Amino acid sequence: MSSSELLVDAFDRVRETVHQAVEGLSAEQLAYRVDSEANSIAWLVWHLTRVQDDHIADVAGTEQVWTADSWFERFDLPFEPSATGYGHSPKEVAQVRVDSADLLTGYYDAVHQATIAYVSGLGDDDLSRVVDEAWDPPVTLAVRLVSVLSDDLQHAGQAAFVRGVVERRS
Repeated sequence: MSSSELLVDAFDRVRETVHQAVEGLSAEQLAYRVDSEANSIAWLVWHLTRVQDDHIADVAGTEQVWTADSWFERFDLPFEPSATGYGHSPKEVAQVRVDSADLLTGYYDAVHQATIAYVSGLGDDDLSRVVDEAWDPPVTLAVRLVSVLSDDLQHAGQAAFVRGVVERRS
């Protein structure tokens, strides 16, 4: 298996987990928070998708799907289009509300498609390219992609956990 095939498999697993975490849930269930400081399923999936979109677009040298395909207008959130959810307060988390799981999976799938198109074309030599010199040591493409995958899987798992809480309450 090549590095690009491994990355495709890993991002496909994120997609599967995202879909399992949200499909069939109502707007109320997607907005449910375990307590007033906790993240909702909607926020977790929106945030992980925004981070993936932001980071992949940056390393690929492309515009984010969020703005290129006007997803920010469809979500109609009270944030700047550049917002990814990083550092959001509990009050801001509560503002991420969606009418349906389809909006979340639609945006995620569009970002996933852009991600797969990018990572599918990578060769092993590409992964050592430095993509961020603001860190010590500088961040390579491989490290950035693994970071995105790690963040995505953690948040998707958190969303799946909250879904379990929601379903047990029903």
